[in-house]
Amino acid sequence: MRILTVAEATAYLKDLIEFDPVLTDVWIRGEVTTMTRSAAGHVYFNLSADEIQISCVLFRGTQRSVLAMPQVGEEVLAHGRITIYEARGQYQLMVDNVAPVGVGVLQLQFEETRRRLEAEGLFNVERKRPIPKMPATIGVVTSAQGAVWHDIQNVVTRRFPIVELILAPSIVQGPDAPAELTRSLRALDDTNRCDVIIIGRGGGSAEDLAAFNDEGLARAIFTTRAPVVSAVGHETDTCITDLVADLRAPTPSAAAELCVPDSAEIVVRLGFALTQAQSSVREVIRADREQVQRGLTATHHRSPMRSIDRARQQVDNTIGDAHRIVPRLLSAFRREVASLDTTAALLDPRSIMRRGYAIVSTRTAGEERRVTTASGAIEAAQVEIAFQDGRARATVRQEQE
Repeated sequence: MRILTVAEATAYLKDLIEFDPVLTDVWIRGEVTTMTRSAAGHVYFNLSADEIQISCVLFRGTQRSVLAMPQVGEEVLAHGRITIYEARGQYQLMVDNVAPVGVGVLQLQFEETRRRLEAEGLFNVERKRPIPKMPATIGVVTSAQGAVWHDIQNVVTRRFPIVELILAPSIVQGPDAPAELTRSLRALDDTNRCDVIIIGRGGGSAEDLAAFNDEGLARAIFTTRAPVVSAVGHETDTCITDLVADLRAPTPSAAAELCVPDSAEIVVRLGFALTQAQSSVREVIRADREQVQRGLTATHHRSPMRSIDRARQQVDNTIGDAHRIVPRLLSAFRREVASLDTTAALLDPRSIMRRGYAIVSTRTAGEERRVTTASGAIEAAQVEIAFQDGRARATVRQEQE
């Protein structure tokens, strides 16, 4: 037998409840019997049914995303996860959405998918890509038999007929529609030819539009290389694809208009740009003509012969300076050369030897070394003596004072 403390038993039950897949994602139906709001803005209320009640908490940060705020006496559907408040050992529902009982299953599924994808960042405005202003190729995912494909073709042909349209046909409603829409979208994106992709269908009931609330389709739109424009139903209809796409269009025809420019407007803009360019060129030509005219007038008042005369005078002055300076430089150069010649003659060893001096050297390992002292000569023993007219070898016997 194992004995648990109150804390251990509570922690054990908390783990069982909070890791149960059913209790972590559950809708609970009941009547709101009591409700209080804390100073921090959190809402605490009870759901009751058949004399049984469960405590619920709706935190302030979650309140802005619920379908409806709970009101005492109303029967509602509350979504969230079951947890245990350990301090009291009491289980409670951590609410993240509240809806009136009259809300249909499709709307609840839509809200669940929307909240989950929004929490993951799939709807973030920062990641939405710009739609190219002048695409070369537009991909379209819709039914080949519906009016949407023909409407898009008509709009594109009227506004910008040089654009290529590629249809990836798919059914747009029914249980098989989400998977087929996803396959067609990915196949179209994998061609790597589309500058932008339009996915859409005409209006219909909530059941007809349900395929465009599919989570798998939303994730496929999020991962496409080309930006995606969602055009589902009418302007009042909002689907998950509208939220995850890079741009939402109120109708398929509006999507086509948003994806291509109007060729008539382009012609008008080009005409305006051409007029501006012509005006700018005429202004440049006028300014250049005025500048040339000013140059001709200035040349007329200033004769070029004056410049030539000044240049000639400068040349004459330079030649005169050269006649005066060059002889003096040559004379100084000659005196410098003579002085260097005299100094070289005095320092020439042969001139010194002609006065009776000689150079004593010795050879060690083939290398000649000068002998400048008597002790060095005795140490070498054999020396060579260079005279002005030749060399002689000598043996040194002793040193004399």
